[in-house]
Amino acid sequence: MRGPHNIIRLIRTGATLERTGAMNVVLDAFEAPRAVRFIAHTLGKPFQWLGYKGDPDMPPATRALTALGPAYIKFGQVLSTRPDVVGNELAEQLRVLQDKLPPFSQAEAMAEVEKELGQPIAEIFSEFSEPIAAASIAQVHKAKLVATGEDVAVKVLRPGIERAFRKDVDAFYFAARIVQLFAPGARRLRPMEVIEHFDGVVRGELDLRLESSAASEYAANTKNDSGFWLPPVVWSLSARRVMTLSWADGIALGENGSLDAAGHDRRDLAERVLRLFLLHALRDGYFHADMHQGNLKVAANGDIIAYDFGIMGHIDEYTRRVYAEILFGFIRRDYKRVAEVHFEAGYVPANQDVDEFARALRAVGEPIFGMDASHISMGRLLNYLFEVTERFGMETRTELILLQRTMVVVEGVARSLDPHMNIWEVARPVVEDYIKQSIGPRAAIRDLGKTAMVLARFGPRLPALVENALIAQTQKDETQRSQLWIAWVPALIGAIAGATLVLVLNAIS
Repeated sequence: MRGPHNIIRLIRTGATLERTGAMNVVLDAFEAPRAVRFIAHTLGKPFQWLGYKGDPDMPPATRALTALGPAYIKFGQVLSTRPDVVGNELAEQLRVLQDKLPPFSQAEAMAEVEKELGQPIAEIFSEFSEPIAAASIAQVHKAKLVATGEDVAVKVLRPGIERAFRKDVDAFYFAARIVQLFAPGARRLRPMEVIEHFDGVVRGELDLRLESSAASEYAANTKNDSGFWLPPVVWSLSARRVMTLSWADGIALGENGSLDAAGHDRRDLAERVLRLFLLHALRDGYFHADMHQGNLKVAANGDIIAYDFGIMGHIDEYTRRVYAEILFGFIRRDYKRVAEVHFEAGYVPANQDVDEFARALRAVGEPIFGMDASHISMGRLLNYLFEVTERFGMETRTELILLQRTMVVVEGVARSLDPHMNIWEVARPVVEDYIKQSIGPRAAIRDLGKTAMVLARFGPRLPALVENALIAQTQKDETQRSQLWIAWVPALIGAIAGATLVLVLNAIS
């Protein structure tokens, strides 16, 4: 599928980018080298008349991607989560990309539901509405269950969307290979990495069982969070191409006039949405990575309702601790500690100077803290931080980029509700609480307990592993045998200590 026949698709893509004025915007954002620019304009300019016109009221990049169709719209959305790749300006344009397409018919949707669920739709739903929202991959209908009379939201993939996406993704891979062939030094572009990331995201969103699973895990993590609610998945009516959720009534979080008319406290909502995001990112390491106003509602009782779980972020426990220490260090303006955390985590190469790095961080933090509280931005801080760390040789970490991008979105949502909120005052108690729980004597004891449990599980295998290693080493020189002994003594002591600790803990409990 990734052969020369994809040239036709690339020509149409280049022609559309040229016609809409987006070609140079995209090339500049990717800092494309001369060879890539030459190829792109060669594929676009002579065939400009073949390109789609698009909506002239949109910015060039969003105009072009919207005109090119669902795969390109989704590609733009995914790129909006990677400002490290496309730059902040283009990422911001793509973040507001209108993911609205003409819906497919109600009859087609009902046929898809019947096919996926294996029974006539009249036996499942007493009502099934026209589409109420249509996006690049799926659309949503409101329905009523025959069995209970409950209102539900039914998400249905577009007919043939998998095949359409596969064709366009193949063309993207082909384009990435052309870039690598003609500009092998274009490391800034990282074309294959970008397309592989996009391919992975799309594969996940084209199987609604995975989104259902994400929604279920997210709901389990947040079930005790006050003022937050997720519509539960109806698993019996969900499949690969259909996802059914309980219906969520509420006011969109961006409709300030309606929120005021309903008597909701927008200041409280602003603080709560920011606290919830930080809580989920730090406590759970699993957060909603697309928390814009279109995916958030406010229920009549004031609860914030979240939905659309196609893009979720995951951070491992160690990275969470690093992220929390970095935030906490900035909150306290302890730039030396922030620098040390970066070195301890291996984010910055050890050959760099920690004091010089701390001074660079001070140059990032102090101007922000000098601002009025209403202008202090955690998202801007993280953006500046990534710029500094890049200069000091820090490699890009995709999970932190997604976290930073989501932080910017959530901060924007909060500011739209309360322009005068102090981001740091809201964030500080969440970060401090996480620091107390995850860093300190109690956390160290918990970590030792986990380590002991792992050693205990592998305990029966340790003697055989040591014996086999020692036998293998007998055929090597004395120095190597000494090195082996030095390496294994701590392991044996650790295993014995771990097993002993487990026995003590079991005895105490």
